[in-house]
Amino acid sequence: MPTLHVCSLARLPETVAATGAGHVLSLLTSGNAPDLPDTVPPDCRAVIAVSDIAAATDGHVLADDTHVERIIAFVRAWPRERPLIIHCWAGISRSTAAAYIAACALRPERDEAEVARALRAASPSATPNPLFVALADRILGREGRMVAAIQAIGRGADAYEGAPFQFAV
Repeated sequence: MPTLHVCSLARLPETVAATGAGHVLSLLTSGNAPDLPDTVPPDCRAVIAVSDIAAATDGHVLADDTHVERIIAFVRAWPRERPLIIHCWAGISRSTAAAYIAACALRPERDEAEVARALRAASPSATPNPLFVALADRILGREGRMVAAIQAIGRGADAYEGAPFQFAV
């Protein structure tokens, strides 16, 4: 079964080494690509420059359809032969939203609530960005079920940085 791994930027090098990941999706405000080993070829990396906000804020990039469509396109293009790492600054909000979106996009038959509960079980601190989830819900035609499922699991445990975790899709 293909696996996603979610982590913070600080834990990215060790997570790549430990998992043997072949693809990395970065969600960073700066849009600057992190340093990665040669085991992750340039065409197997994506950087999406987007802030971790849910409402417009001066000086920040608010997620829109384009950002979420890029997440979906990247995960759908992932060949699933080796793990995929999704990371953001803290490994709590943008990356967990993207992991949830990936699971829903790759397995449209899966129940959104079951996926959300699996996310919570994998990461007590996961607090998926609600705007990312709402955009994906609409794009994927989930009719509000993704949003409701994430609301049902509630905010994750307070943390400065999420512990790296594996998430099956």
